[in-house]
Amino acid sequence: MKRLSILGATGSIGTQTFDIIGTHPEEFSVVALSFGENIERALPYIHQYRPKLVSVKNDRIKERLRPLVPSSVKILAGIEGLIEVATHPDSDMLINAVLGSIGLEPTLAAIEAGKTIGLANKETLVTAGHLVMERVKEKGVTLLPIDSEHSAIFQSMQGQDKKAISRLIITASGGSFRDLSRDELKNVSVEDALKHPNWSMGAKITVDSATLMNKGLEVIEAHWLFNIPYEKIDTIIHKESIVHSLVEYHDKSVIAQLGVPSMHVPIQYALSYPKRLELPQEKRLNLWELGALHFEKVDTERFKCLDFAYQAGKLGGSTPAVLNAANEQAVDHFLNKRISFLQIEDLVERALNEHQMVSNPTLEDIKEIDIRTRQQVNDWVKSYV
Repeated sequence: MKRLSILGATGSIGTQTFDIIGTHPEEFSVVALSFGENIERALPYIHQYRPKLVSVKNDRIKERLRPLVPSSVKILAGIEGLIEVATHPDSDMLINAVLGSIGLEPTLAAIEAGKTIGLANKETLVTAGHLVMERVKEKGVTLLPIDSEHSAIFQSMQGQDKKAISRLIITASGGSFRDLSRDELKNVSVEDALKHPNWSMGAKITVDSATLMNKGLEVIEAHWLFNIPYEKIDTIIHKESIVHSLVEYHDKSVIAQLGVPSMHVPIQYALSYPKRLELPQEKRLNLWELGALHFEKVDTERFKCLDFAYQAGKLGGSTPAVLNAANEQAVDHFLNKRISFLQIEDLVERALNEHQMVSNPTLEDIKEIDIRTRQQVNDWVKSYV
């Protein structure tokens, strides 16, 4: 039985991870978990799986939770709690499904502790890919992708000569506004942005999908995960979200991973790797029911955030950390209706243009740059009012 620690237990990836655990109770147990504030959603998991350790957002949530769970459950709060969950001595594997750059330090701590890591936290590699992959190599730990696109690439590499790869092709649905012109984007609402045509995801990721920043972050993540230069990573619009990504080899063969839009498959593949377990609740892909699949080249004038991500990735150093921090903060302002949809990319572009790059940032550098960038974005938004 594989013993798991789960960061972000009540989010979209976290709850679907529990779906997999519930389907295969003989394969997995839960040693430790973290969540932010959603006690109502977390309680059933705590009572069913009896983790030894639970971490929450802050002391206020900790005090509310304490009388609701068995006294044997240790409760912690804040970043220290996340790190303890990630490094719990009784766990074999960390599932990092927490949202945002807060996932970086627990990932690094889990690597130092020698844990296998299932990574759904893009920001870990976007902000500090050079640090993370260096330590992964030094420690000899296994890092498994959970994002559907990276899982598809990883699955398409199995049994192949990785030196023969000539290109990665990452697919994008295009998000909520994929058929709108830039002029039509000027007055779109938060509610419209959150209506993703294919996937059920959290609010921040759904907005990132609409700007294609989500795909840009995935390009940077793919660069680090698979050690592929940016010039050999392409993105295409694929509205049906059936082909989850593709790998082209030197002989021009292209291997892809297909399936209905569902995160259960990539989550389970990371949990059970190298085994494949049954997924009886998933719908079978019958291609004849679709009739056709469609693919389009991405217009980076239309989707400027994707272009920003490629530029930031190629510049490297501290630039991707600025990209991520500015975007996270700008999306938060959009979701709270303080800025318009197109102002997200304006704020990201301004942050990138004003940043003085640090070529080989330390963890402390990255944390400082992250804080400073968020404050800059907040200050700029205040000037809009």
